[in-house]
Amino acid sequence: KPIRTVLFDPYLFLIVLASSLSIASGYIINNFYDAEKDYINRPQKTLLDNYVRPQTKLSVYFILNLLVVILASAVSFRAVAFFSIYIFFLWFYSHKFKKFPLIGNITATILAIIPFFAVFIYYKNFDALIFVHATYLFLVLFMRDLTKDLGNIKGDFAQNYRTIPVAYGIKTTKLIISFAFLLTFIPIYFLLQDGNEIGHMVYYFLISGILLLLFTLCLWFARTKLHYTLLHLALKFILILGVFSILLIDLNALLHKVL
Repeated sequence: KPIRTVLFDPYLFLIVLASSLSIASGYIINNFYDAEKDYINRPQKTLLDNYVRPQTKLSVYFILNLLVVILASAVSFRAVAFFSIYIFFLWFYSHKFKKFPLIGNITATILAIIPFFAVFIYYKNFDALIFVHATYLFLVLFMRDLTKDLGNIKGDFAQNYRTIPVAYGIKTTKLIISFAFLLTFIPIYFLLQDGNEIGHMVYYFLISGILLLLFTLCLWFARTKLHYTLLHLALKFILILGVFSILLIDLNALLHKVL
């Protein structure tokens, strides 16, 4: 569809806004359940959080979820069902799933990807290439989540969170992250094979492959919380770079519109 039609589609705007608000509510409820753990892992952040009462957090959480349902109802009943189920699983993850090794990491990664599929469902676009992109995104997010767990091992251990580093050790966690890194080459290979479909975005996947290799090498030398925090930020940078590189899929059309 023409870019103007997409950008000024009111229903797409409502879906994006509902996704943003539901994710925000997910962060709030996650923060609510992780208060004691964050006191150990992120004491400075916890000091700021203490200025907001738990009752206030819960009130904002319910208000945001109500707004999500109202916005989704303006799109369709399917959108209401989609976001209602998504909100439930965000809560269930924070309440139960995140305390279990591997299950918590996989659930967190899936929940991070699901909002993108709200847009695909709306446009009824189920091209196989989108799922290859999603697979790559899943693996990088999975690596990021495990890296975050390595940095939070002290608080997770104290609060009896059965994350992979706590349950199986740091070395095993690094092996799993390294294996996930190797798996990223499968979607990268298929995406590069369809170079005509992703245009100049091929350069992003080439660069990200090199950056992920450097990340994995640095991971094995990481020892302190600061090291893991920097590695976590490095993966965030790769993800943000990927978002902006989407513009490179059809660079000629973009330049033509700009010029």
